[in-house]
Amino acid sequence: MTQGMRTVLKGVSIVLLAVALLAAWWWGFRQQPLPEGLIQANGRIEGDHYTVASKVPGKIAELNAREGDAVESGQILAQLDDDRVLAKMEQAEHGLVAIEAQCQAAAAAEQQERRDKARMQDLFSKGTAARHEAEQAELAWTIARDQLAAAQAQCRVAKATVLEAKSVLDDLTIRAPASGIITTRISDKGEVVAAGSPLFDIVDLDRLYLKVYIPGKEIGMVRLGLPARVFIDAFPDEPFPATVRYIASRAEFTPKEVQTPDERVKLVYAVKLYFDANQDHRLTPGLPADAVIRWQESAPWAKPHW
Repeated sequence: MTQGMRTVLKGVSIVLLAVALLAAWWWGFRQQPLPEGLIQANGRIEGDHYTVASKVPGKIAELNAREGDAVESGQILAQLDDDRVLAKMEQAEHGLVAIEAQCQAAAAAEQQERRDKARMQDLFSKGTAARHEAEQAELAWTIARDQLAAAQAQCRVAKATVLEAKSVLDDLTIRAPASGIITTRISDKGEVVAAGSPLFDIVDLDRLYLKVYIPGKEIGMVRLGLPARVFIDAFPDEPFPATVRYIASRAEFTPKEVQTPDERVKLVYAVKLYFDANQDHRLTPGLPADAVIRWQESAPWAKPHW
């Protein structure tokens, strides 16, 4: 056999080996179906959103968070200017002090007039005091009682005014309603915002879900509460447990960013798989992921493959 013939045969052998390996890979990893009772899907991780807004109008004096920052529940995100509110609260507190002093004086006067009334009634009953003296003592106590009631009402109003000022002061401090990541910051330091104006958008890292799309021919097998496992490239050997918590009632066309093996599938249903936990907040919105939903309890778990 000539050298050229051996070279040709060697090349053919290499090609045949490559074809065989490709066929084996195709059959082993692409053609082998999932066990009966499993449905695979893919999508991107998303999360529940919180819109952070100001309850009162004001000027942003401090801005402590920006896009991409991880924040904890209760963390201060921004502070509105509070000079005017502090002045009003100080005025209200001074007014309360004055009213409380008047209330204490009125209470002491009422107690004294009550004792005088009781003493004069006793003397009148014994015949040692005139009727008009007892009546004057009764009238004096009635006036003192009414004055005390008016002072107490003013005191309640003053306390409510102080509490209202403190509430407005608290509302000037903008806090995160939940732990998560700030995806949007709408206003900047120095801007004047109206009451109800959105300032931040936060994604709750403890309420993440994978949004997938299930073909119409398979959606009938998907039910709320079914278990699922989510596989992410960053953690290839660690499936994340999830649960079906949302199934769209209407079909939609397959989104462009979602790849499906069956090109004939045009209508799909959105399904949300909420993660059972997100320890150490390793999962973040935007990550692509694959999922397997188990609709038959007896089906063995398997990794998705396309």
